[in-house]
Amino acid sequence: MLDYALLDALAAVVRHGSFDRAASELNVTPSAVSQRVKLLEERVGSVLVKRGQPCVATNSGALLCRHTERVRLLEAELTGRVPALPGGLVKAWPTLRVAVNDDSVGTWFIDAVAPFCAERQMLLDLVIDDQDHTAERIRDGSVQGAVTTQAEPVQGCRSTRLGRMRYLAVCSPAFLARHFADGVTRDTLRRAPCMDFNPKDQLQKRFMRRITRADVDPPLHWIPHVAGFLRACVTGLGWGMCPERMIVSHLASGELVPMAPGKPIDVDLYWQSWRLSIGWLDDFGAVLRQRAAEFLD
Repeated sequence: MLDYALLDALAAVVRHGSFDRAASELNVTPSAVSQRVKLLEERVGSVLVKRGQPCVATNSGALLCRHTERVRLLEAELTGRVPALPGGLVKAWPTLRVAVNDDSVGTWFIDAVAPFCAERQMLLDLVIDDQDHTAERIRDGSVQGAVTTQAEPVQGCRSTRLGRMRYLAVCSPAFLARHFADGVTRDTLRRAPCMDFNPKDQLQKRFMRRITRADVDPPLHWIPHVAGFLRACVTGLGWGMCPERMIVSHLASGELVPMAPGKPIDVDLYWQSWRLSIGWLDDFGAVLRQRAAEFLD
């Protein structure tokens, strides 16, 4: 019989990547969390957490984390079906933990799911990561679903295409005149500063390879904030790949100009969630797929 106090400690460590933060969530000491995880490892006979910065689940740990999160969602679903459970056995507002990229949150994701979450009294816990890496979060059991570029289903999950986000290489008119008067070429791209969201961001590199058929290393600004990234393009700090949906008004006003008209970078997005049927999660996924069609190509 599984001890859910131990499983909750493991899930919290993986969710937060830290024994200290897990202890804060569980309102116990870090030592108590460590003891619970160690006891669980002894009982199952396997290392469940790779200690580090951050702590991550092993394959065995990820299996147990996914099981724990599924139980939480099943309990939340039970609340809706049996609202008069004595003593408040489960929370009235279930929490759905989803990995999603920052550009989606800033452009379409919230609009797509907000009505459903409000109607069903569901709380969102969004884990922000690059769209090429969000699938790792569902693989390690720290989330219940992910918006990702990975089409191939993670083991134990199902994958459904949501649509396509289009990115344009843009900059201010003054920046274009200053750095690309001779055209967007390998030499001009090598000298002009550009923005990267974080080290996982490959969009700028993809654009430069498409234009030059070579790897180019320009001066880089690191701006891990969607609004700040966009503002840096508008003010002429550098150039970057921005979601077309986000910059329509900036293009119309002339604040931003496309660097290579007709050469966008299209990113296909998929929804991955557990294959096991769970009412809350299935309903969320169905609404997400339906509403995504209104916002994505």
